[in-house]
Amino acid sequence: MSGAASSALPAAGAPFSRANRAGGAKRVLPGFHITLGFTVFYLCLIVLIPLSALVFKTFTMTWEHFWVSVTAPRVMASYRLTFGASLIAAMVNAVFGLLVAWVLVRYKFPGKRIVDALVDLPFALPTAVAGISLTALLAGNGWIGQLLEPHGIKLAFTPAGIVIALIFIGLPFVVRTVQPVLEDAEKELEEAATSLGATRLQTFTKVIFPSIAPALLTGFAMAFARAIGEYGSVIFIAGNMPMISEITPLIIIGKLEQYDYTGATAVALVMLVLSFILLLVINGLQAWQRKRAGA
Repeated sequence: MSGAASSALPAAGAPFSRANRAGGAKRVLPGFHITLGFTVFYLCLIVLIPLSALVFKTFTMTWEHFWVSVTAPRVMASYRLTFGASLIAAMVNAVFGLLVAWVLVRYKFPGKRIVDALVDLPFALPTAVAGISLTALLAGNGWIGQLLEPHGIKLAFTPAGIVIALIFIGLPFVVRTVQPVLEDAEKELEEAATSLGATRLQTFTKVIFPSIAPALLTGFAMAFARAIGEYGSVIFIAGNMPMISEITPLIIIGKLEQYDYTGATAVALVMLVLSFILLLVINGLQAWQRKRAGA
């Protein structure tokens, strides 16, 4: 009896195993193909179609007209200012954003929740309000500007003011990217390094920094990308002087107001390509860092 039962078990289980092999492993979330199709359709509708329209509009220009539009001296000066100021602001945010995230994660102090909430203020605050506020502070008759300008330090209506505005709007990207990684970091590894005689600097550079470097690079990339396309907070504090403090988004707006739609799309296409290349480079650095940390 037991032998018959045992011989019948494989036969009963055979269809089940064949069904598993035929159907493959079941997914945890049902409807994967439908949701994937909807996701691709939504991304095409929101992202790819507008960008493709930008490209197709630019292709209506001749090469000579395109080259003249994107390499004019005034446009080139705006490129240097936009990308240079964005890079400086992102680097500053990478350093001080890491410092802010470290303090919020590792220390307890009165008003910590208020400070943590203030980090998100640039997310909620309209960029135009941020630009007006910074201009009121840094102008010659502002609270800070009136103290600095007698010493020859002018921040408002200069490239320095643009960097300050970009630092303001980019800081939350670094803090909110690094903060969760610091919270999940294993403190036992730090204690082990300390017990083995490592200094605080060695513990940070050899144990802590490798684990948070990918997140820090991600925050840097997000802050940099956000700064490149910023307009509202910069337009008030920049001064908008051609060849000095005129950003590329303002060039695009100016061409649109002059009904030079092809010229505006040409400059916008250059910004799109350069931003995409820079993000690819940063993503490659992140992948390399993760591979190195895993090894």
